[in-house]
Amino acid sequence: MTQVKRAPGTANYRRDRKETRACSSASSCRPTARRFPKRAIRAAIALAKASRAALTGLYVTPPYAPPIYGEAAVYLPEITQKRWQEMAQRAADKALDVLDEEARAAGLSVRRVVTAHANPWKAIIRTAQAKKCDLIVMASHGRKGLEALVLGSETQKVLTHSKIPVLVCR
Repeated sequence: MTQVKRAPGTANYRRDRKETRACSSASSCRPTARRFPKRAIRAAIALAKASRAALTGLYVTPPYAPPIYGEAAVYLPEITQKRWQEMAQRAADKALDVLDEEARAAGLSVRRVVTAHANPWKAIIRTAQAKKCDLIVMASHGRKGLEALVLGSETQKVLTHSKIPVLVCR
């Protein structure tokens, strides 16, 4: 979640008692349309289909913070918590619909999870752990140099902190 950082789509898989589970996720710092990168979607669906996994779509939004401008707190009534949540839900639905369509075409169903968290990488890892996934499939923007240093990388943070294996698609 945080500044304008986005965690690209991810998919997670786990085999547990002859049952396979999959989870796919995307996040956005602001409640605008965020689409899962196509390569990550295709990889997640192919792996889910091959392993007979249940696919879960995860969309992570930042928590609501009232807009404050200047040294004094100025409340803007047009962006209420309820409106923020509605905007975030619309963005999540739009992103997860893309995953749904691709999965449906491949004969898979998708469970949807929408969560708010200040750090998308933490939400991705926690969801993968909660769903007992075997693999996290993520897309990467492939930023390099100063841009990567300044913007950070949610994918890199998941790679660094996750005990669950991560497949990165560009």
